[in-house]
Amino acid sequence: MKKSYIRPLDLRHGSVDLSHGGGGRAMVQLIGDVFASAFDNEWLRRGDDGAVLPAPAPGERLVMATDAHVVSPLFFPGGDIGCLCVHGTINDVAVMGARPLYLAASFILEEGFPLAGLARIVASMAAAAQAAGVPVVTGDTKVVEKGKGDGIFITTTGIGALPSGRELSGANARPGDAVIVSGTLGDHGMAIMAQRENLAFDSAIRSDTAALHGLVAAALAAVPRIGVLRDPTRGGLAATLNEIAQQSGVGIVLDEAAIPVDPQVAAACEFLGLDPLNIANEGKLVAICPADEADALVAALRGHPLGTRAARIGEVVADTHRFVQMKTALGGRRMVDWLAGEQLPRIC
Repeated sequence: MKKSYIRPLDLRHGSVDLSHGGGGRAMVQLIGDVFASAFDNEWLRRGDDGAVLPAPAPGERLVMATDAHVVSPLFFPGGDIGCLCVHGTINDVAVMGARPLYLAASFILEEGFPLAGLARIVASMAAAAQAAGVPVVTGDTKVVEKGKGDGIFITTTGIGALPSGRELSGANARPGDAVIVSGTLGDHGMAIMAQRENLAFDSAIRSDTAALHGLVAAALAAVPRIGVLRDPTRGGLAATLNEIAQQSGVGIVLDEAAIPVDPQVAAACEFLGLDPLNIANEGKLVAICPADEADALVAALRGHPLGTRAARIGEVVADTHRFVQMKTALGGRRMVDWLAGEQLPRIC
């Protein structure tokens, strides 16, 4: 029997309309032509409402993390919302000490969003997932009326396998421990801000967005006694360390001279009146480990392409007030506090 004709999607000039979220033929076509073709794998290909996945190895536990991603602009130097949502969720799983296995993705699309932009974002997601070896195995798509969304929102959920006996938590920092970062701070947030505000520099500031599970594996192989791993995203290093101080009931003292910040980022922050410690990162780690293993951890991080600028930047101290402080270049001290408000909207 002759198949009925279906008009192909106009991926160059077309846009999302409400029928693409209505559950009918148009939605099936959008999912097939844009999402399924990009993320193709044996689990997604089944077309079920969920994915039946192989169990992790005996003795391993499951780790699950989920994150919603909104960013403006959607495309920026070094990345876009597509690779960002893959990297962000992989990193949330990885810093728990787990091996990322699978991703799920949910899209909320606004009526009128260009299909070319959607295809570009999905292709970026697919490339990031393939490079990381973590497939997108299930997902969902919804379309809202024009004016009731903001282009595209993406939620990703990740599942990973955690070896028996490994326990990483923000509650594990102890007085005397060393605080280490894997590289320069503020790159992602300032790449977004420079793009948004049309700021020109001698060389463009690029986002550091990256999947960090390989870097985490190298760190844990070298120093199994790492107690805390975090990726300092929204709120930057300042928010991350304050969270750890609260969870562990300790204080943290940083050395300003030891904190790596790219000169372009430092200049942009100074120009805009921002603190690099409050700026989001999407490809950096914070690690806390026993002081006698700090040098080994820094060396292991520097031996990986994503950790070449790793540095020991401070120490954990006993402090019932749970303050995070910084020894300044002038010899004084200042508080490193949480942000009082939203400094850089829509960055991750």
